[in-house]
Amino acid sequence: MVSFTIIIEAGKRNFSAYCPDLPGCISTGKTEEETIKNMKEAIEFHLEGLRETDGPLPCPVSKARKVQISKKFETTKKSERKHCAAA
Repeated sequence: MVSFTIIIEAGKRNFSAYCPDLPGCISTGKTEEETIKNMKEAIEFHLEGLRETDGPLPCPVSKARKVQISKKFETTKKSERKHCAAA
């Protein structure tokens, strides 16, 4: 079994995701869980396409990490939170 990193972004009405190791491999869903499910299918479809065209199968090398920043950038005001997609 192989694992690929995906990046999930929250929109106003849905979620979207992409795989940094597979350029052009994207998906969306109404919920985060649906987006993950759809992304698994998109990755498999993408890899099947590469295999059928004798393209090289990429090795998953990307990693995602959260970093902490200074507390002075924390959004505490309601007016600032509306600019944050996750709010």
